[in-house]
Amino acid sequence: MKRALLFLFLSVSLCYAQSLKQKLDPIFDQLNVQPNEPGYAAVVLKNGKPVYQRTAGLRDLKARKPITPTTDFRLASCSKQFTAMAVMLLVHDGKLRYHETMTEIYPEFPLYVRKITIQNLLNHTSGLLDYEDLMDAPENKSNNWSRTHQITDAEVQALLKAAGEKPDGSGRWKFAPGTEWAYSNTGYVMLGNIVAKVSGMSFPKFLQKRIFAPLQMTHTVAYVRGKNKVPERAYGYSRGKVPDGPAATTLGWVDTDQSSTSATLGDGGIYSNLEDLAKWDEALANHTLLSADEMKPALSPFKLPNGQFPKWSGDSGDEDPQHGRPVQYGFGWFVDPLPNTTDGPATASSTIALPTAGVAGHPRMWHYGDTSGFKSTIMRFPHDGVTIIILTNRTDIDPAGLAERVAQIY
Repeated sequence: MKRALLFLFLSVSLCYAQSLKQKLDPIFDQLNVQPNEPGYAAVVLKNGKPVYQRTAGLRDLKARKPITPTTDFRLASCSKQFTAMAVMLLVHDGKLRYHETMTEIYPEFPLYVRKITIQNLLNHTSGLLDYEDLMDAPENKSNNWSRTHQITDAEVQALLKAAGEKPDGSGRWKFAPGTEWAYSNTGYVMLGNIVAKVSGMSFPKFLQKRIFAPLQMTHTVAYVRGKNKVPERAYGYSRGKVPDGPAATTLGWVDTDQSSTSATLGDGGIYSNLEDLAKWDEALANHTLLSADEMKPALSPFKLPNGQFPKWSGDSGDEDPQHGRPVQYGFGWFVDPLPNTTDGPATASSTIALPTAGVAGHPRMWHYGDTSGFKSTIMRFPHDGVTIIILTNRTDIDPAGLAERVAQIY
């Protein structure tokens, strides 16, 4: 009897997997990734177990090494969920408070940060200036940052400190803390610095000790050039003119693995792979690191003083797919529900369709990453026990849009 039940279970599971493969394969087939190109790694998890997995392309065009489930990709802004968790663990330890201000931690900072709290940094309501804008300021041009001379977390902090206050004594920020919302890499770099200062250890070491090692994420690192290595590292590429092509006009894959901002950590410096991120997903589902109650602040979206959700703001040339749309953001996670429909192919030439109305009963916590040579997404549907992870080392694939298409079919 037991053998019969086991055989029946295995048969049903096999049929289910085959059915899912038939539905999802066409989505990935449309990407048309060739074996000699950069590619992607994707997995669909159901209650922590992979029910669909697919990889394509090369992680290193020079070494001709293929992408596998253990290939490490730069997570870019998907790193922010780990930075947020590090901060929350220090709150759990009683070493930080969400309403603690930056000047309590950095008394030497100008008074313009005196009202900015840890919570403001976590949910992008600090109003801090973008550090990339500060890098481009005339007084900072002499630093000559580049892909080989990259800005560090300490230098970002120095730029903020040097910005000081305006002559009239008002704050040098985009807006008063907590009054508006603006996506802030600056805020997450500072959170990484705060974790290091409060814990007494480097940010990469804290992540390793409190998150990666306990969860046995043995291939996940916050990468610091010259201090650690990325196992089975994927290198990032973009389509462009190949310098050594005929007449320097041959279109092909250009190495865009690093940029002047690739050395910062808290906002996007973590590398990981499908297998390790499945362990991260399991830990979130089982509340391994923090209890369900302790996770609630991370999943509670910020609202404006008028009770409305903010909209993604930027200049008229902002190419972010969420530009102008309502934003629901907690601590290191977007927490808006799954959109009703997703239109268009999952390529960089299209935008992610993110209507305000979501499918009832399908709340999600998710993030996407987009940096030089890499794009990524981690999309969790906790009530459904479903997680979709897509990592790429090329910039012409839209992982978040792809994950939404997978979710709609799934």
